[in-house]
Order: sequence, then structure tokens, then C-alpha cells
Amino acid sequence: MTDLKFNWHLSALAVLLLVALGLRVAAQTTASSAQSSGTSKQGTAKTYPPQLVQQGGALFRQDCSFCHGRDATGGESGPDLTRSKLVAADVNGDKIGPVVRNGRPDKGMPPFARSDQQIASLVAFIHTQLQTAQAAGGRRGTGGRKGVDPEDLQTGNAEAGKRYFNGAGGCASCHSATGDLAGIASRYRGLELEERMLYPRRAKSTVIVTLASGQEISGTLAYLDEFTVGLVNPDGQYQSWRTRDVKYKVNEPAEAHVDLFPKYTDADVHNLMAYLQTLQ
Repeated sequence: MTDLKFNWHLSALAVLLLVALGLRVAAQTTASSAQSSGTSKQGTAKTYPPQLVQQGGALFRQDCSFCHGRDATGGESGPDLTRSKLVAADVNGDKIGPVVRNGRPDKGMPPFARSDQQIASLVAFIHTQLQTAQAAGGRRGTGGRKGVDPEDLQTGNAEAGKRYFNGAGGCASCHSATGDLAGIASRYRGLELEERMLYPRRAKSTVIVTLASGQEISGTLAYLDEFTVGLVNPDGQYQSWRTRDVKYKVNEPAEAHVDLFPKYTDADVHNLMAYLQTLQ
């Protein structure tokens, strides 16, 4: 009977030891798996096909360089993407893609309608720039925002820009070289001028109100809700009407400029900028 009890206790102890050993092995396996997962995500830097990086670089220069610099290390209005926490946390475009497509209107970044292939190329370029910065010790210059010399933005053809302004760009339908844009190159220079050209964040909306008599009154939009539309006319006087009594059409300059983003070529931007710089 004593031997039987001893054998039973020995068997129970063995079971407990096996269970404990199993739990320890499972815990080690889980930790190893988690560590392996982290290494695959944050370890060896992913490399991208050179052609994809080149495509992304060209697209970045067209869409993003006027804010973030041609090498993604920052411009006057956009941050250094090689130091961005969002870029560092990005995996295969899961962070970068939504920002590109949705924009950040509160920070002055418009949305860009880009295909999956275009997003992939941008991701490849930005991450390659990040890796280059890290290889250089993560401290290329002082970081942050950098100035851009006006001379760096004088690479286009002014005559081609004028043709684009009056033709394919549709700029002349809202602007006039001898009217609202007269002397603009004296008021704004360099990157500030290019930003206003591409995305005029502070531009005021205008409105055309058509009365029941057919008369049209235009001015700067001053007020609009579902009941009332109000404007300031060229004489500086405020006028308003009930929306149910009139027809009105609002022109939002920023939207018209954003609509051009997917249509611009790199040459269009440089040529148009060169033309605006002649309007002294």
C-alpha cells in the first residue's frame, strides 16, 4: 500500500513537471515568435527595385517636392519625411498611402488621387530616402524645414507657361496677368509664389448671385448657409439675399487648383512658375 501511494505521488509529480515544462516551452515559443515578427518588421531594411524608386522619385518631385523638398528632407512648409514617425511606422504603404490619398487639409496638404502602383513607387522612394538618411547617421544637416532659393525654381520656359496659362491650364478663366496677378512676382518670391500657384490656401471664395430679374451680382463670398448668401461687392459694400429667392454659384479657388494636381506634368509646373515670375 505504501509503494502504491508513493508511485501515485511520483506519477502526479511527473505530470506537474511536464505541464510546467510545456508552459515554459510555449512561453519561449511565443516570445521567440514575437521577436521574430518584430525583426521582420523593423529589422533588415527592405530594398526596392531601382526602377520603382526612380518612378517614385519622379512622382514625388511632381507632387510633393514643393513642400517636402526634392529629396524628402523638408522644405519651407513641409517637414523632413526622413525623420517622420509616420514614415518610420509605415509598412508597405499602410500609413503613407492613406495620407497621400486623403491629404491633410488642416495642414494645407491636398489629397492626391494615385493608383496602387503610384503609391507603391512613392513608398519605395520615401523609404529609400529614409534608409539613406539612417545610413548617414540619421542627421543630414539640421533637419526640419529648409529654405529654397528662388533661383532653384527658375528652370521652366516662360513662353510655354504663358501658353499653358491661357490654354490647357484654364488659368485665364479665373485670373488675369494684368488684373489680380499684376505684380504678383514682386509680392511673392520663390517657394511662397509656387505654393500660392499650386494650392492657394488663403485665397477667398467668390460668388455670383443671379436675381429673379436675371441681373448678376458678383463679389467676395462673405456668408453662406442654407438660408442666406452674402457677399462683399467691388465697392466694398455687403449685400445679402435669401437663398430661396436667388440662384448663386460659388467659386472656391483652392478646389480649382487641387483639380489640376492630377493633370499637371512636371514641365507644366516649372513652365507656369517661370511665367508667373515674369509678372513683376
